[in-house]
Amino acid sequence: MLKELLRAIDEALAGQWDTAHRIVQNHETDAAACWIHAVLHKIEGDLGNSSYWYRRAGKPALLDRDAWDELRQIKTELEAQHAKR
Repeated sequence: MLKELLRAIDEALAGQWDTAHRIVQNHETDAAACWIHAVLHKIEGDLGNSSYWYRRAGKPALLDRDAWDELRQIKTELEAQHAKR
């Protein structure tokens, strides 16, 4: 699943919102996937839905934070988790 989430972030950073969204929808019980999902909806401009996914992720809804920086942060955190394995 970690590889898929990293791919979702890469797709989002490349402007492939729909592909990234489809990937995270397959992992809706995972907190990291929910966090990515929140950022994707922030990019889309759907802040209500974004707030919902932030809650599901257990993260504060920082709706004014730059989405691209946030995706890069998530990627860094996921890669660090992967390196520990």
